[in-house]
Amino acid sequence: MKFYGYFRSSAAYRCRIALNLKGLTPELAFVHLRKGEQRSANFLALNPQGFVPALEIGGEVLTQSLAIIEYLEETHPSPPLLPSDLLDRAHVRALALSIACDIHPLQNLRVLNHLREEFGQDQAGIDRWARRWIESGLSAYEATLIASGRSGAFSFGDAPTLADICLIPQVFGAQRFGADISGLKTIARITTHAEAHPAFYAAHPSRQPDTEV
Repeated sequence: MKFYGYFRSSAAYRCRIALNLKGLTPELAFVHLRKGEQRSANFLALNPQGFVPALEIGGEVLTQSLAIIEYLEETHPSPPLLPSDLLDRAHVRALALSIACDIHPLQNLRVLNHLREEFGQDQAGIDRWARRWIESGLSAYEATLIASGRSGAFSFGDAPTLADICLIPQVFGAQRFGADISGLKTIARITTHAEAHPAFYAAHPSRQPDTEV
């Protein structure tokens, strides 16, 4: 098993958390997004989208973080990342997808680069763009948690799930862009609890071999 990632990629961060929760230690390969290594011929042969993460298993290559995590869940079911009840599973998946599909793509590096190159935005304008979608998206996540009444120490109950695997990297992204999420008390509580969990702690971008100061 070989994992291709980049320390600051939110999607790779998700997979690192999941791998840690499952007790898996793949071989690591680093793809420097800022240097454009994801567009190299070698990496595009591995993943034509030119994205990290990618997980290579016995000659097969899995891409897209949620697909990778679902594969890990199905092949290594303990500890579970999804509840047993079907409605609860759908609820956790919806929380995860609200981040992976609705917030994260709008702050992805290629989108931010396009704002700079095609629309002449400076760094301040790019940061405002990212904050706008992060703040509204996480506010909706918070409201969903409150309305559902299912959260505990984590987004669903007292054990980490797929939802938290997506949430914590997005909170890191919020901090990077200076988004104001100070009023989201449920998310703040979950984040504090998750950051003390060994699997989340070890997955943090600041603790990766390719971390840049």
